Amino acid sequence: MAAPALSLDAAGFSTLLVEEREDRVVVVLNRPEVRNAIDQQMVDELHTVCAHLEQHPKVLIIAGTDGVFASGADIGQLRERRRDDALQGINSTIFVRIAKLPMPVIAAVDGFCLGGGAELAYAADFRIGTPSVRIGNPEAGLGILAAAGASWRLKELVGEPVAKEMLLAGAVLRADRALAVNLITEIHEPSGLMAAAHGLADRIASQDPLAVRITKSVFHAPAEAHPLIDQLAQGILFESQAKFDRMQTFLDKKSAKKTEKKSAKDSGKQK
Repeated sequence: MAAPALSLDAAGFSTLLVEEREDRVVVVLNRPEVRNAIDQQMVDELHTVCAHLEQHPKVLIIAGTDGVFASGADIGQLRERRRDDALQGINSTIFVRIAKLPMPVIAAVDGFCLGGGAELAYAADFRIGTPSVRIGNPEAGLGILAAAGASWRLKELVGEPVAKEMLLAGAVLRADRALAVNLITEIHEPSGLMAAAHGLADRIASQDPLAVRITKSVFHAPAEAHPLIDQLAQGILFESQAKFDRMQTFLDKKSAKKTEKKSAKDSGKQK
């Protein structure tokens, strides 16, 4: 079967560098003059990427440029926003959309990952980083709160004590501590960060895509939906051709190994 046509127009973005491959999309935040601060244009362009991935599910890798993931929301724009802007949930809406993408999202974090940038990373399924990572939420120091996901996602990711230290006392975690509290799961040198992100994407791609999509959905289902949602999801997967093909391949390999061991044993006896 021919690979599906790639349809994200990389030339149509001004704040993102976008590369689409057969099984993944790479998005690089590209406003280096303001340390990749997230502005309205970037939000709009991220919505465009999400709309595409909702129709054509693929792994998404998000990274930054020039040794910075994202320094936060654009303070110049944030300074002018008022109550009605806050009620629109401009950043929280796009981060929720990213979190709900059908396939996993990988945040490759280098350098500063603060405020809205950190909340973007929290929306990913995986966060890997470099030794220079600085991740935190300084919003309270600016007279606001981290309202785009950190106030509830962070507790789920690192537990209440560390989340409160970050949200209420402005703690910015360095790479080693972020790794210790599982906020990031791997540390790589900057030169190897994207290779590591692609390596993780390769491991995801080796799984059955439908099983990955359904597992992600079931994982994020509310507690009261279990175990019914697990059983219904398994019912769908039990009828998929990939399940039969992959299990038969497993059984064939197991049988071949058993035959090889028996042949080696018989050969040893003859000697």
